[in-house]
Amino acid sequence: MSKTAQGAPAAEKPGAFQEFIEILKTVAYALAIALLLRVLLFQPFTIPSASMQPNLLEGDYIIVSKYAYGWSHHSIPFSPPLFKGRIFAHAPKRGDIIVFKLPRDGRTDYVKRLIGLPGDRIDVRRGQVFLNGKAVPRQELSPEKVDSGYGFVRNVQRFRETLPEGVSYITYDFGPDGEMDNAGGFVVPEGHYFFMGDNRDNSQDSRAPQAIGVGYVPAENLVGRAEVILLSWKQSASIFKPWTWVFDARPSRFFHGLN
Repeated sequence: MSKTAQGAPAAEKPGAFQEFIEILKTVAYALAIALLLRVLLFQPFTIPSASMQPNLLEGDYIIVSKYAYGWSHHSIPFSPPLFKGRIFAHAPKRGDIIVFKLPRDGRTDYVKRLIGLPGDRIDVRRGQVFLNGKAVPRQELSPEKVDSGYGFVRNVQRFRETLPEGVSYITYDFGPDGEMDNAGGFVVPEGHYFFMGDNRDNSQDSRAPQAIGVGYVPAENLVGRAEVILLSWKQSASIFKPWTWVFDARPSRFFHGLN
């Protein structure tokens, strides 16, 4: 065996197989830590539709806090039915933007704004929300031209809606007589929540029954609260076209907090 300059035996080099095992262990540890963080703390989501415009755009990459409302089996990837209810449950607040699992399949991720808490009565009349018999105040803003995504641009009405708790946000409305602009008699059951999209005429939400829409969402279906837009790209961006990562980015939306 060879000697070092000081006369001590030199350490033998590990074999290729041992090095491979060490790499596998490092990768496994990293994946385990990432999974733990994803389950317990934060999870990223990409916004796939226009239902939450103007506050969330298609191509926004958001971070959702998993601990905000406690944990259910939907906090775990693939939603394995390991337990019922929520652990360390915290009630969400009206106005929160929340990711939840679609009740009719328990798998599809939806993101909407929480409008109705258990026991609330919700009515919508000509596009205005009534909460427990009182109109939710909204201030009409100047209209805006919006790309419909189908090859034409149209004017959209904008309103600043303010919930009783003081949460304020802008909604889109294409007119007071849309399919879901006159719906009512919703009484939120115990242990459930009522959600609406901010893009009121382009959102499949709790105004539609569970068989064709969202309906009332059970508390255990909540995944987490949307906290921040981390990154954002236009719809034309593609992972297979690296130049679009720069030219189709929307830096003004990077690190944008949500309310």
